[in-house]
Amino acid sequence: MDDLTDSSRRRHELGSFLRARRERTSPSDVGLPHSPRRRTPGLRREELANLAGISTTWYTFLEQGRDVRPSTQVVTSIANALNLGEAERAHLLAIATDESRPAEDLEYLAPEVADIPMMVDPNPAYVTGSSYDLLAWNDAAARLFPGATDTATPNLARWMFTDPAAREALPDWTHVARGLLARLRANAGRHPGSPRFQRLHRELCAASPEAKAWWVRYDIATSGAGVKRVRSRDGQERLLTYASFQVSEQPEQILTIYRPA
Repeated sequence: MDDLTDSSRRRHELGSFLRARRERTSPSDVGLPHSPRRRTPGLRREELANLAGISTTWYTFLEQGRDVRPSTQVVTSIANALNLGEAERAHLLAIATDESRPAEDLEYLAPEVADIPMMVDPNPAYVTGSSYDLLAWNDAAARLFPGATDTATPNLARWMFTDPAAREALPDWTHVARGLLARLRANAGRHPGSPRFQRLHRELCAASPEAKAWWVRYDIATSGAGVKRVRSRDGQERLLTYASFQVSEQPEQILTIYRPA
């Protein structure tokens, strides 16, 4: 893929994110009066441009994917105007200013990292790639999420949205699935034009009405720590705490480890 095509797709991704966030920001969120005659969902382009201190034409070009190069200062002003959270702000800066190449179809996992899930057994642990391929896991993780590791190319997002076992194993499936898709959406935005992400996007949206509806919302999240409720095959529920760690040389590869709460 040539640089021009990659750049064009990145600009399109930027426009999609800005439009989704603008339409979800109400005037009251940013201190503007609400008019009952308002037809546009969320903010108007001119309102957001005024809040960010830039021209409406310039902002419109960004949403339209025109070949303009916003400075970090402009991007930061837009992020402030939209009241973006930390993860969303970092994502906006990445897709607006980063010209990195699309992801390759296959990810390399260092042997030292691949060994970690077995080292922490019997705690469930796994390593995911940028598109949530499962790159390494231990038996405890396979038992925790039945069916997730049973395919030739296991993928946590595919299991979450296409395998009924995911809804059985996760009583809070909606919350967990939305969070995972938001993290996947963030990674996909950093790799516009990647065939791997495009295939997975089409597959998830075709199989799951939830994935199709949530994808266009362009929610953004990052990996972290928390508590997850899981249900075993005998119907018993338990709480597990988990923590996620970036692989230092491959920051989109994530090691996740669970333990009883």
